[in-house]
Amino acid sequence: MRMGLLGAGRIGRIHGQNLAASRDAALVSVADAVPEAAMRLAAETGAAVASLDAILADRTLDAVLICTPTDTHAELIEAAVASGKAVFCEKPVDLDAGRIRRCLDAVARAGKPLMMGFNRRFDPSFAGLERRLRAGEAGAVELVSVISRDPAPPPVDYVRRSGGLFRDMMIHDFDMVRFLLAEEPVEVFALGAALVDPAIGAAGDVDTAAVLLRTGSGRIAQISNSRRASYGYDQRVEVHGSKGMLRAGNIHQTTVEIATAAGFRADPVQNFFLERYASAYRAELNAFIAAVKGEAPPSPSGEDGLKAQILADAATESARSGRPVTVDLAAL
Repeated sequence: MRMGLLGAGRIGRIHGQNLAASRDAALVSVADAVPEAAMRLAAETGAAVASLDAILADRTLDAVLICTPTDTHAELIEAAVASGKAVFCEKPVDLDAGRIRRCLDAVARAGKPLMMGFNRRFDPSFAGLERRLRAGEAGAVELVSVISRDPAPPPVDYVRRSGGLFRDMMIHDFDMVRFLLAEEPVEVFALGAALVDPAIGAAGDVDTAAVLLRTGSGRIAQISNSRRASYGYDQRVEVHGSKGMLRAGNIHQTTVEIATAAGFRADPVQNFFLERYASAYRAELNAFIAAVKGEAPPSPSGEDGLKAQILADAATESARSGRPVTVDLAAL
């Protein structure tokens, strides 16, 4: 299977290297607005450097992976499916839900697979938790809790163009909540504050946030986010049900512990998303390859991306207004 890569930055490098190591697909060509980035990744993977337009026009490619800036995603998805290619795209399709809908209409007309990059569904611990949840081990779901805290805030220049914490950071957790609840939220209530970096607040965003979501049957999900965790990259999920509780905790740098009279001590948790989710990115690529082969539907789908975006929009509105916001994802 022949694939092209659009974007050779941090996340593009991960996908490119995983493609190069795959036995089922080949990275044929790489494009980036920074030529040096494309040349470096091409040299490491054996791919060719090509222009973005050349990759889109290349009818010998089965698929493209889109790892470019957010404001280019929708247009590139539309161009890629129109040229007969399957598409994997990092989240989000766009920061505007209306634009996402128009893009998904174009994808549907083209009849090509589109898979969104919500990599956390493929984390072995989170995926294993979901499988056991679906098998009924915890009983009927009553409460889902997701904690996501970054080790340090991003640069303020990034914050200004990110769409805000709810659309940039928490959107992963909205997708995880939907993945675990297996029932659509109907109401969103959000709180946010700038407690980590005053410059983030001055830019109109928050760096600390909590969200409650309620489903039609009354199930509750709670999400907490922070742009700062002094102890590393904090990623935890817990599901409480009628029979018990399923929990997936943090991944430490090693499994070594020391026990003394002062107590037990372990190594710090992993400090960055690229190492924390390395295995998830590999599994995600394998799922995309299976979708391109027609062995499974693309999941998370473009519709999953749209629904997460709508929840992020609702949380943004709720945090600003101080009131709950109703949503109707089932009608999409």
